Amino acid sequence: MGKAKKTRKFGLVKRTLNTKKDQRLKKNQENIKTKEDPELTRNIPQVSSALFFQYNQAIKPPYQVLIDTNFINFSIQKKVDIVRGMMDCLLAKCNPLITDCVMAELEKLGPKYRIALKLARDPRIKRLSCSHKGTYADDCLVHRVLQHKCYIVATNDAGLKQRIRKNPWNSFDERRRSRIRH
Repeated sequence: MGKAKKTRKFGLVKRTLNTKKDQRLKKNQENIKTKEDPELTRNIPQVSSALFFQYNQAIKPPYQVLIDTNFINFSIQKKVDIVRGMMDCLLAKCNPLITDCVMAELEKLGPKYRIALKLARDPRIKRLSCSHKGTYADDCLVHRVLQHKCYIVATNDAGLKQRIRKNPWNSFDERRRSRIRH
């Protein structure tokens, strides 16, 4: 017999059953069944994405599309016109909108993103004023979408998409390689 088998017995401790919480006893199994009352369970049914327009009548053409900084930069990288690309993607007329926070974020990025800033100042893109403090664009967009449920958010930011997905009545537009046509 090896040394390990001899020394292992020294550390073993007998464990006692807790009769109040042990699920193997019959009386505790009955208590568990009575606690699981079907009326108390609350299940929120998953809303099908095909029925989106049935629940949100505020979104209809012409679509109000809020544009994020990442979306503008990605459109420049892929050389796609933002307004025409939105119309091709949504198959309807779109009104692209940029908040003051997104413009401030583009200005803070400096001269490297001057083309994006010039594109954001395009007369076809309307500008929305912000009444809050700070210039964090993601918070501004999420707050505006929660307040008014008539916007589609155009973004590539994973964190922003996750925050918007928490509310089933909101939607967003994202650019991927498969959707963009040069």
